[in-house]
Amino acid sequence: MRIVDFRCAVIAGSPVVRIVTDKGIDGYGQVESTKPYVKPQLLLFRDHLLGEDPTDVERVMRKIRRLGSFKPWGSAVSAIEMALWDITGKAYGIPVYKLLGGKVRDRVRVYNGGVRQPLRGYAPEDFVEHVAFMKRARECFSIVKVALGYHGPMLNAIPGARYGEPVSGAAPYLNRGPLTERGLRHLVACVEAMKAELGDEIGLALDCGPGWTVPDAIRFARAIEHLNVLWLEDLITGDYTPYVLADLYREVTTQTTVPIHTGEQIYLRQNFVELIERHAVRVIGPDPADVGGLAELKWIAEYADLHGLLIAPHGIFNGLIGLAALVHVCATLPDNFIAFEYPVAKPDWWYNIVVGLPDPIVVDGCITVWDRPGLGVHFDTEKASRYLAEEDQGFFD
Repeated sequence: MRIVDFRCAVIAGSPVVRIVTDKGIDGYGQVESTKPYVKPQLLLFRDHLLGEDPTDVERVMRKIRRLGSFKPWGSAVSAIEMALWDITGKAYGIPVYKLLGGKVRDRVRVYNGGVRQPLRGYAPEDFVEHVAFMKRARECFSIVKVALGYHGPMLNAIPGARYGEPVSGAAPYLNRGPLTERGLRHLVACVEAMKAELGDEIGLALDCGPGWTVPDAIRFARAIEHLNVLWLEDLITGDYTPYVLADLYREVTTQTTVPIHTGEQIYLRQNFVELIERHAVRVIGPDPADVGGLAELKWIAEYADLHGLLIAPHGIFNGLIGLAALVHVCATLPDNFIAFEYPVAKPDWWYNIVVGLPDPIVVDGCITVWDRPGLGVHFDTEKASRYLAEEDQGFFD
């Protein structure tokens, strides 16, 4: 079997790749919906792929792996790897999870970050309303994650919450700086209010940054130790930060019992080595759509497990092909797996053009692993073609 074509279409902001073979088998991968600009980078890989046997996944990946980088530029390599596994599973008539070593669990737990309603404001009562909505969700999530602090515009909206002038970055909100005592107390009050609403029925994780100073991160973590928060995510780096700073994470981790989490921005196993070997965090969160693919995530999870670290993969913007990929790889992970971040497709018509997902997808906070070959999902090409841009009209031909 040989690769004879490689295509990319941007569908509702999400680049989707299609690898075509000379045996009539094709495979799909998906880039996060926030990255339509990655299409030109994806197409640069075409000449590297043509003529290769797509079922020799590692051999193909060795040609292109070094050409990616930290989020967002590892997403192109990751989408290609997903598509290669999809083809290989279809070629041998088995689901991708079997190619990755077989499933450890029949149902995969997810955590919620995307089934939400907009915050009315940033007072404790606004956050209570926010998590109460998640608590009522039909998916019956057992874990929810809420953005707090530097992850969003919150600290801009609270007078006197931080020192210094705003430092703008790639995202339209503050990205670094010291907090005032008022700001710290306000954040603690918001967490206390959310935990009072959720009780011990639903676990609470906090997406905090990046942007905290080390002293503030330590003060905040210690102040909420009594609340049994599942983790504090990306306090120092993360979310389009192209470096790790494991030494700073370790300083925070050693000063608190609250699990510290990072990893969504990191590309390749080599860049997790220091975090894992130095026990710089308690939880890692690689994203299969950024880290280099499914096998890469599996290797990192196994290595983390050897060192006593937990894993909760990122994935909120990965789309429905990415959702399928997450289900397959997370079914194979060791017992350090907590849950993966549940991608919610927008617009809603995505659920009409991708075929093969369970209905409902999430039941009691988990997704049942399916057994169809490859990733086990495919496009209804007639319906999906309606949403193609003019330049992508031949994508499904």
